[in-house]
Amino acid sequence: MIALDTHTKVYLARGATDMRCQIDELAARVADVLQADPLSSHLFVFCNRARDKLKILVWYRNGFWLWYRRLEQQRFWWPVGDQTQPLELSIRELQWLLDGLDPSQLQGHRTALFSEISSLI
Repeated sequence: MIALDTHTKVYLARGATDMRCQIDELAARVADVLQADPLSSHLFVFCNRARDKLKILVWYRNGFWLWYRRLEQQRFWWPVGDQTQPLELSIRELQWLLDGLDPSQLQGHRTALFSEISSLI
């Protein structure tokens, strides 16, 4: 299986992508439109106009993987804006997106800063 670690980046291609595109066309889109290296072992995520289908392209060792996900009733959150500028996410944020959440709206707990330990007791 593919090992995804903290160095793996996730790039979302803004706007709609024709889901008839296969590996070669998506790799060309990564290189030409997103100005990124499709052989970088990072994840490149594409969504259709209806926002119910995703494709994820990744190079792993000696070939491409292409993952496809189709929702039956709901829609994915998807960024709008300049289609030549991908949105970078973490692996964790990608998981949120796949779970139906908007990664740009999620916030964790704020960091608590204390001047001394006695204030905690």
